[in-house]
Amino acid sequence: MNIETSIGGTQRPKADQARLPDVTPTGSGRRALSLLSSKRRKRALLATWSLIVDLLCISLAFVAASLVRHGYLDDDQVVRILVILLPIYSGISLNNRAHKVTALLENFKSATRAATAFLFAASSILLVAFFLKIGADFSRLLFGIGTLIGFSLLVAWRNVLASVSRRYLGAFPFATLCIYDDVPRGIRSGDGSIAASDFGLSPNPGDPAMVDNLGHLARGMDSVVVHCSAEKRIQWAFMLKSLDVPTEIVMPELDALAPLSIAQRSGQTSLVLTSGPLDWSQRLIKRSFDLAVTLAILPVLAPILAVVAIAIKLDSPGPVFFKQDRIGLGNRKFKILKFRSMRVDMQDERAAKLTERNDPRVTRVGEFIRKTSIDELPQFLNVLFGDMSLVGPRPHAELALAGRSLYWEVDSSYWHRHVVKPGITGLAQVRGHRGNTFHEQQLRDRLNADLEYVSGWSLTSDIKILLQTAGVLFHKNAF
Repeated sequence: MNIETSIGGTQRPKADQARLPDVTPTGSGRRALSLLSSKRRKRALLATWSLIVDLLCISLAFVAASLVRHGYLDDDQVVRILVILLPIYSGISLNNRAHKVTALLENFKSATRAATAFLFAASSILLVAFFLKIGADFSRLLFGIGTLIGFSLLVAWRNVLASVSRRYLGAFPFATLCIYDDVPRGIRSGDGSIAASDFGLSPNPGDPAMVDNLGHLARGMDSVVVHCSAEKRIQWAFMLKSLDVPTEIVMPELDALAPLSIAQRSGQTSLVLTSGPLDWSQRLIKRSFDLAVTLAILPVLAPILAVVAIAIKLDSPGPVFFKQDRIGLGNRKFKILKFRSMRVDMQDERAAKLTERNDPRVTRVGEFIRKTSIDELPQFLNVLFGDMSLVGPRPHAELALAGRSLYWEVDSSYWHRHVVKPGITGLAQVRGHRGNTFHEQQLRDRLNADLEYVSGWSLTSDIKILLQTAGVLFHKNAF
């Protein structure tokens, strides 16, 4: 059986297999694709220049350091340092991807990676100088001044480079060719979107002219994506496997499933829907960070906790702590700890009623600790016990309402926020989404922030959120 028959086609007569002339669409279409395919070359050029100018900045830094230290250029010292430093920096910066386009386009990431590589390289030279005891031929002051100047120059240059890179590469630094065959183009289709019929493309391996045309269109592209009818997917899949770039076929009927990837199970294809947002190493890092911060801060908080506990006991009869079931990791309930802020006989343990401004249930001390978020401090114990994290989606009670609807009735993806541990603070809180949810949109705003946090977790993001939390401890919606 020939190839076309095996993928559902019929064998073409030999006369039809003769080489056909290329279909030539409008010149502007070809030019647009040509400009798009040049992005790979532009990225390579940008990465090369980033390394060259990095090395130039480092060299200038030590020349300047020699002038500052001695009043003249001590070329022996400078050359001796640069001969060792520049290769080490090149190796480290290439290893930590300081010259990849994804880093070059972002000011902070670009500067951080270059500066980190430079400091590691400088530290390496100091270690070598120390162990080999070459202090007589090595000016530590000159090296220190050069390191400070080099660090400053790299950070400044990388910030300039990020702005230049964004203008040079445009909004989309990667070149993707999107082929639409018998389906309408998407509303957000970009410059790389073409109609297969305009370029003489069809999934026919028996047409060498078409195969050649497809190969030429894919040249220089980072990926090729085909949008086609279900009947043509097998044929297009066969054709795309012959290209030397990553390829995809869009299957919109899978959108509702939102799969992460494709796997094989017992010889059959399966869709991976979730693998948990954090792998074991990320969970270990997050848990270690939680414990380190919590164990360090609890001794500092102990006097505050004691004073608040005494104030609560003196203000109204009842226990110091308020315990309530909240939805936690994996949608499993746990007991959250808070300082009691309401009168015992008026407490709402199931959170069926939203707290209101000037709520008669709230005690005098309770009003203060709620406004200042002090009532949340016992949750550091929840972190210690492993039920919560320092940063994550805030845990809610099962009967909490947004307007008149339960949270999951407003948006069923509410349950997806619980794939990580709930947090004392979170991305939604530092963006100002605090307090009660009197309207459904208030929940949607928080949910969007929570899902964004879950999908893009990093230790850096946790640290940033913790630092930003100080600015939202006092909030107009806290009552």
